[in-house]
Amino acid sequence: MEILVQPRASRTRSVGEHDGRLKIQLAAPPVDGEANAALVAFLAEALRIRKADVVVVRGETGRRKTVRVTGVTAASAVAALLP
Repeated sequence: MEILVQPRASRTRSVGEHDGRLKIQLAAPPVDGEANAALVAFLAEALRIRKADVVVVRGETGRRKTVRVTGVTAASAVAALLP
């Protein structure tokens, strides 16, 4: 799953699509992995899966991330995350 992250937002939420990626605003700052941890927690809760089933594969230090999610289909993940 391709994601664009906006850290330090007013709240954590999915806001739709941007440049072919799912855009997620995170309240957490991009310091010491806090934004990545918040992203994993948000995705796990939204998709109703364990945090261990969400892994940031690429882009740990950038805003553009590739995330591997196991336990749900791509279509159901997108449907659950798009507003």
